[in-house]
Amino acid sequence: MKTLSILILFSLIASITHAIELDFCVGDVSLPRGPAGYACKDPAKVTTDDFVYTGFRGEKPTTNIFKNHLTLAFSNAYPALNGLGLSLARLDFAVGGVIPVHSHRTSEVLILAQGSIIAGFIDTNNTAYYKKLEVGDVMIFPEAMLHFQINVGKTPALAFVALNSANPALQITSSSLFAGNLPSELAQQMTLLSSREVMRMKKMFATS
Repeated sequence: MKTLSILILFSLIASITHAIELDFCVGDVSLPRGPAGYACKDPAKVTTDDFVYTGFRGEKPTTNIFKNHLTLAFSNAYPALNGLGLSLARLDFAVGGVIPVHSHRTSEVLILAQGSIIAGFIDTNNTAYYKKLEVGDVMIFPEAMLHFQINVGKTPALAFVALNSANPALQITSSSLFAGNLPSELAQQMTLLSSREVMRMKKMFATS
């Protein structure tokens, strides 16, 4: 027990030391990303602009097959997030637009800024938790859960999300099945869809 206490104490000291070792670590995206993120940009070359992200400005096109537009402010696009354990995204929906079922390595919190959407997630017991959100509403999606958003209003919708990782990843289930190199035969077996439907989906995603 004494040994365990000492190990815990050293771990806490190490984490505190690491936390105050640097004020920030703006990522140098010209170098490969490692398991802990990007290497730090030379502090002498860091400016105020490194801490400002302007990618959420302006209108966004919503002309893809899902009638949405995702603007991702992950560490590769917003290097100041490197090492801070958070990232952001803007979600634009045309009328009838959806963010299809997807997952991240992290939890996510959403705030609706415009319109009306149904948002929800599905847990590992296949229970769906979903609700119609109005402007100003906030919803949390637990780590790794499959989740989605659908514009159910008569006008475009806009939401912003924050995730607790600088690189949370984004895996859209339908894209993973039909937009990649997974053979049609395997997709058919796993989804119980007909061969014709699998080919239709693959063709749809290939041209999107």
